[in-house]
Amino acid sequence: MLLTTENIILIGALLLLVSVFAGKVAYRFGAPALLLFLAVGMLFGLRFISFNSAPVAQFVGTVALSVILFSGGMDTRYRAIRPVIAPGVVLATVGVALTALIVAGFVYLVAPCCDVRMPFLLALLFAATMSSTDSASVFSILRSRRQGLSENLRPLLELESGSNDPMAYILTILLVGLLTPGDTLGFGMSFVLFVVGMTLGVAAGYGFGRLAVWTINRINIDNQSLYAVLLLAFVFLTFSVTDLMRGNGYLAVYVAGLVVGNYPILHKRTLGAFFDGFTWLFQVILFVTLGLLVNSEELLQPEVLLLGGLTAVFMIVVARPAAVFLSLLPFRKFSTRARLYVSWVGLRGAVPIIFATYPVVAGVEGSGLLFNIVFFVTLLSLVVQGTTVSSMAEWLGLAYPERERIFNDEVMNRMIDDATTEVTVTESMLEAGHHLRDISLPTATLVVMVARDGSFFVPRGNTILRVGDKLLVVTENKSEMKSVARSHEP
Repeated sequence: MLLTTENIILIGALLLLVSVFAGKVAYRFGAPALLLFLAVGMLFGLRFISFNSAPVAQFVGTVALSVILFSGGMDTRYRAIRPVIAPGVVLATVGVALTALIVAGFVYLVAPCCDVRMPFLLALLFAATMSSTDSASVFSILRSRRQGLSENLRPLLELESGSNDPMAYILTILLVGLLTPGDTLGFGMSFVLFVVGMTLGVAAGYGFGRLAVWTINRINIDNQSLYAVLLLAFVFLTFSVTDLMRGNGYLAVYVAGLVVGNYPILHKRTLGAFFDGFTWLFQVILFVTLGLLVNSEELLQPEVLLLGGLTAVFMIVVARPAAVFLSLLPFRKFSTRARLYVSWVGLRGAVPIIFATYPVVAGVEGSGLLFNIVFFVTLLSLVVQGTTVSSMAEWLGLAYPERERIFNDEVMNRMIDDATTEVTVTESMLEAGHHLRDISLPTATLVVMVARDGSFFVPRGNTILRVGDKLLVVTENKSEMKSVARSHEP
């Protein structure tokens, strides 16, 4: 096919359509939708599209992860994660480092048996790329299940997956520097860069988050749709400026999302809906791009299948549980069943694959093989762990059905549209008295809000009204209420 602009748009549209329908099929059968997105990318890459640009995939991954992490932070309530901040942070830092060390030792020992030459530093780099759980996978799977988790496990897992990518990223970048020819970066300087990156990431994320809240609440934009564009600009500004300051941009956007999601902000519901849809779009684009990037023939090489399979089994059965149990030793409130479940929900996804492109772009020796093994380990993790998130919680006795919200967002929006109206107070409406209880309203009607001089308040029966006040009215007789309002118009 000739790659014209029209054909590229057509292929992109087909990829999105197939991915969305694949996601629906995956949800019905209990499989992670993200696994199907990867499969769609691999299928199109095998049959229709030739794509082998690691830098482009890395760029797409950086943009997508920024949005995914920010949206995850926005959806995380501080009051929910406050009881689990300490264990969550330990899992996101110490747990990642322990996972990398344990997996590196295993890979270094078994690689020769798989006919693979793997020096310890390269094995450590390989392990570092896979050391964090994937936020996109964890967020999408946990939030698509109508299933509650006891012992505060859901906020713990979301906090860990949203905040452990920076640790894996820093380890990956530092090890790429150590393995790149001509780079003189030592372990001492690497540690300093790690501390600086994490500190600046938290500080910059909090600062940009507060700046975003302040700006949105004070700027007056006539077109409400532009508020979402403004917040999206803050997401990319947070990442890029933090990165320019040598801070960790991924951590910064997650912290900024936490700040924005936990402070009062105008049009919060609209912004949340926008970022939910935008996040899914970027997840589809990200996973399809990574599926296109992989070479199926290289993925099926014996050394990739053997070493990847052994590594995946070791990570699921040994490395992840060992890191979790060691990290949670100081926290006695978690039962053994809870620790086992946290160990099981160590999903790998897009993040390890994106991080595996960094050594490829840097030209590290053996990076091509490393990328294919990481991709294969991710596939196995999504298949084995991603499909059993709910069943494992039930088997361990940690699951309970979430209470279904009758008044969900869709119902509330429809009710508000159908039952609310705005009325302006006139002199004729106040002829019987200036108190709210004195004005004549249709039956089953309630005044829920009064707007006056740019401020809003909830009225009572003895509230004194003024001419020009705006009343937000909820009524079962909307047409009658409009007729009453028209009859009082001057």
